[in-house]
Amino acid sequence: MHGYDLLVVGSANADLVIHVDRRPAAGETVLGSDLATHPGGKGANQAVAAARLGARTALLARVGDDAHGRLLTGSLRSAGVDTSGILIGDTPTGVALITVDPSGDNSIVVSPGANGRLGTADVAGAHELLAAAPVVSLQLEIPAATVAAVVAAATEAGTRVVLNPSPPAPLPPKVLEGCDPLVVNEHEARFLLGEDAGAAPEDWARGLLALGPRSVVVTLGAGGALAATADGAVHVPSVRVEAVDTTGAGDAFTGALAWRLGAGDDLETAVRFAVRVGAVAVTKAGAQESFPTLDETEQL
Repeated sequence: MHGYDLLVVGSANADLVIHVDRRPAAGETVLGSDLATHPGGKGANQAVAAARLGARTALLARVGDDAHGRLLTGSLRSAGVDTSGILIGDTPTGVALITVDPSGDNSIVVSPGANGRLGTADVAGAHELLAAAPVVSLQLEIPAATVAAVVAAATEAGTRVVLNPSPPAPLPPKVLEGCDPLVVNEHEARFLLGEDAGAAPEDWARGLLALGPRSVVVTLGAGGALAATADGAVHVPSVRVEAVDTTGAGDAFTGALAWRLGAGDDLETAVRFAVRVGAVAVTKAGAQESFPTLDETEQL
């Protein structure tokens, strides 16, 4: 019996959000809405998404001893996330600068801050957390060496690894081989595969599987997702909704997916559930504020 359903290792940011009529071109200034500050970061988002659905979730992350750090730890606790793995230091909490256009699409620039200080020593000190969950979920808003250390420790402990390579960066073979699944959108898939990526999601999935992951999930926004293993691929359609803000929707999807895999669902079943969670998330503004409960997901 595991102590947690899911361990998330990753970033915790304060999201500074401005809504604009259109995103500025290079050298251009546009006026936007009043600034809104929300708890975010891919790691914190995934942890909150899973906890809102009912998962016993823990987060290993770093924040600063500042107002943004207190905002994040408070929001995590309110969502039911175990924060015993939150490490507090002198480096300011990470910040994401987000612009959202009328269609709900967003552009994001991240200042890593304390996230860049989450190191391999922190992973070594968290071996009990890593052994306490059947699945660990990762992203790339923390140092690459830390990600590699988590994958190695998870493999040794028999813990399943779900990795979303965002923001996209090169991944060493040992990290790729530990992923089950590797979760990518089109941009991330094309980055990892280069010029030979191909034109269709099935092409991307085949190419990525050839790099070593045990399974691959390609998220397709309003088009749903593609789940792929060596035995084949299946397309899971999305639910038609009116998008308000896509910020954090991918994190909601991945957090839900990782939880259901740890609960024993097969890949296709877990993806079908995660697609519905992501669909609900885009119907509300913000990241963590938009993440649904299990009841809200089932009602959709």
